[in-house]
Amino acid sequence: MRILIVIPRQDRISGNWVTAHRFQHGLKKHGHQVALHDAKLQTDGVFRQQLLDFAPDVTILLHAYRSGKPWLKAASNLSIPYVVLLTGTDVNHGLDDPDQIKTIHTIMRQAAFVLLQNPLIVAGIKAVHPKLTTNLRELTPGIVLGTVDYDLRAVHSLEKQQTLFLCPAGLRPVKGVLELLQMFDQVAMQSSTFHLAFCGPILDEGYAQCVFDAIEQRPWASYLGSITPGAMANAMRGADVIINNSQTEGLANALLEAATIGLPILARKIPGNAAVVRHDNNGLLYSNKSEFTRYALQLLNRERRQQLSCPDPDRYNPDKETAELITILQKTISMT
Repeated sequence: MRILIVIPRQDRISGNWVTAHRFQHGLKKHGHQVALHDAKLQTDGVFRQQLLDFAPDVTILLHAYRSGKPWLKAASNLSIPYVVLLTGTDVNHGLDDPDQIKTIHTIMRQAAFVLLQNPLIVAGIKAVHPKLTTNLRELTPGIVLGTVDYDLRAVHSLEKQQTLFLCPAGLRPVKGVLELLQMFDQVAMQSSTFHLAFCGPILDEGYAQCVFDAIEQRPWASYLGSITPGAMANAMRGADVIINNSQTEGLANALLEAATIGLPILARKIPGNAAVVRHDNNGLLYSNKSEFTRYALQLLNRERRQQLSCPDPDRYNPDKETAELITILQKTISMT
């Protein structure tokens, strides 16, 4: 098969790019030709020309709106079948956004299959949007751990004696970074034996500046910049706890990596996180600020962290993900 993967134009260490490269690698291992295109929301003739030159048998859209909108224009009258992988942004924001909803509905209706990788979100969207989900399919998530060396504490001069909480997240409001700093204020009032570090790209300049200003006032917090996907697994191994305070999430690659490695996770109780974190098994899920403070203080204890360290290297098998994806793409082609 000749397969085109369309990704929104954004920082190349974003979750969409991590997923796209994993798909590409897996599909190429099975002998398929795979091309990637990062599409601008306001597309130009370059995208359409790539479609004409590459002539894909089938296309995978990562993001119903940000990939879907340029796709509808570029692929007009070309009759190229496609599937779309919904993101957390599509489900949690786009379907309620009057500026996006028409495009997302069109993409979902015209796609051969609408894919989701989070079973909790699958159930939720079927209940809320039954007419849009007749072609919905669950795709088993996979993860590939990078192998690039990265000594997190040495590179960033972080003390070995302190409990290190690491929050891998792009700096934008939905990730709840500012709120996380404020919640850690309560932890800091009771302990000085921890450090909170953030890593991820700047996706909202104004919000990022607010984060940097807040960090300057807190000696127990720091921003480490972006870490390449290939080094993320080894970087996380230098931390004691992985944190996710997102308001909404589809399925965070960083949490999949943490669960695979066996790093304890402290995460907000939302469907995107609850699909990965088994409470009191491989992490802790909090619903409010008081629960957060209680759990964070628990995790300062090494024995408590060891109780929640449950490596599961087979849970997110990328080969299974690839096999399922190939079957879906073959069905898509056969339907045309």
